[in-house]
Amino acid sequence: MNREAWLAALALALVVGAAGLALAAPNALAERTDETVRPSVLSLQDPRVAAGEVGGERAELSLDVRMEHRGGPADNVTVELQAVDTDTGLVAATVRKELGRIEGNREVRSRVNVTVDRQGGYRLYVRVYEDGRRVETGSTTVSGVDSLTPDYAETTVGFHRFGDGPASIPVISYEVAEAADNRTTLRTGTYLTNRGDEPAGGLRLVVTARQVESNVVADRATVEIDEIGPGQTVTEAAELTVPSNYNYYLDGILFRDGVVVESATAPAKLDPTRPVPENTTREEVDFQAGDFERDAGDGGDAGATPMPTDAGGASGPGFGMVGALAALLALAALAARRHQ
Repeated sequence: MNREAWLAALALALVVGAAGLALAAPNALAERTDETVRPSVLSLQDPRVAAGEVGGERAELSLDVRMEHRGGPADNVTVELQAVDTDTGLVAATVRKELGRIEGNREVRSRVNVTVDRQGGYRLYVRVYEDGRRVETGSTTVSGVDSLTPDYAETTVGFHRFGDGPASIPVISYEVAEAADNRTTLRTGTYLTNRGDEPAGGLRLVVTARQVESNVVADRATVEIDEIGPGQTVTEAAELTVPSNYNYYLDGILFRDGVVVESATAPAKLDPTRPVPENTTREEVDFQAGDFERDAGDGGDAGATPMPTDAGGASGPGFGMVGALAALLALAALAARRHQ
């Protein structure tokens, strides 16, 4: 057999052998794609934190977890989120979320929520598992969780503040409407602004006159807040009748569904010779408790402003029954001392 015939027979044998192998094992010569060759790769990006539902004692932290996936399918993917108290180092909460099977070259996004105590700060650890094997880790820190406003106290209406300087317009202004018989009626105006994009209402404003040196509440008035348009500022009026020749703090307290949402204070000087103190000095003041008692002979509660249920106590100027009882006890003690 010549050389050419030998080479032709060998080539024919190779072709027949390859065909037989293909028939016996169809997948033996199949072309393998890149997706089946490359292993799965999950790459965790920096997590971002937002506030979820916020209550009085607990707050929800919501993490936006994003991962880049490359390569073949990733099976049984699990994201674990652990919150550790930054003050104590103790684990506050741990949650896990099953993502299942991830395929294709794409970004995978998932939101994982963890509920913690509404106090201090937390270190949030994110761990990614594939088939029970940890493949990625990340972390971020949040602080000031106690500063989050509970959902029940959220409102877009608040006191309009003009500045902190001594010459700034006060949040609560006043004018003397009437003065007689050692009683002065103050007509107050409180500035409220809706900072939201929608009308807001359903609020109640309580304005009190608190004597500076004693902190005795001389009078109190309640105003129901009508609807305030977005971006608008209104002035809510209220009248308070207080003993003359004293200085007062005018306190404004804003309620929503029985919850205090904001407060403000402004001075009212009815005794110009005695300035409102700024907690820097002490002086002896001629304070007459009797000035703050109701005079039963002039009609008692007639014309008095009722006290709101949120604050409790008596309404109108003075101590009321509590002051009268204290005076009786003082007289009894004085009589007993003289008898001895």
